[in-house]
Amino acid sequence: MKYSNQVYDEERALYGVCGAEIVDCSFDGPADGESALKETAELRVERCYFNLRYPFWHTKGAVIRDITMTENCRAALWYDENITLEKCRMKGIKALRECHGNIVLDGCEIHSPEFSWRSSDLQVRHCSLESEYPFFECREMEIDDLTMTGKYSFQYVENVTIRNSNLNTKDAFWHSKNVTVEDSVVRGEYLGWYSENLRLVRCHIIGTQPLCYCKGLILEDCTMEQTDLAFENSEVHATVSGSIDSVKNPFRGEIHADSIGELILETDRVNPSDTKIICRREREKEGCA
Repeated sequence: MKYSNQVYDEERALYGVCGAEIVDCSFDGPADGESALKETAELRVERCYFNLRYPFWHTKGAVIRDITMTENCRAALWYDENITLEKCRMKGIKALRECHGNIVLDGCEIHSPEFSWRSSDLQVRHCSLESEYPFFECREMEIDDLTMTGKYSFQYVENVTIRNSNLNTKDAFWHSKNVTVEDSVVRGEYLGWYSENLRLVRCHIIGTQPLCYCKGLILEDCTMEQTDLAFENSEVHATVSGSIDSVKNPFRGEIHADSIGELILETDRVNPSDTKIICRREREKEGCA
């Protein structure tokens, strides 16, 4: 069944349709109806305009291309499975939430303050995202080429891989588990606090007081900028090219850097011999500054 060049504004306008093509349609109008495509399956949706709330709830199987969801399109995708979104513009406050099982976003432009909470099995490719609190409690994610501006990003996530991305954020990766970030720029304050098994590979890390209270923290061939008071109370194995502004009270492990501007070791807080610190521009010793 094909729906094309139509305008729908009533409540549950296409509720329960299966195996349908929906092309060049507008979901907008004075009736202000909600849940236009609730409980649907196996859809192909292209070049449509959504200006009403809750359009895709409990949808099982959809390819959605080149659509616009306005700020009025709140909570657009919830409880969905097997959904692909390509070159879509998503602006609702809770644009995707509690979706599980093969969720793909490719080439999308997203402005959503609370984007993608409690979702799993996500692939995000070539997307841009502006959000305050994205990816809260997500699981099993692969992200490639994401340009993101956020605040409290990737909190409580598990089993996540991020590559080739530019993350401009604040308290990112708090309480995260099993996260790997490769070949990316990560800018923000208080990065990665309370994380477990956070691994940063060939990343450029920018911002104050990063990577504190971590367990199983690994940095491989990274660079650091404006990173003062790093690694406090962390179990860390770090190889850094260039300088670290300051390191404070690492709990245990190894830190390799060209130089460290200031090393703070408070013997009433940590045992300095538990962390091997090597400055390549100087001889190996317990502390370097």
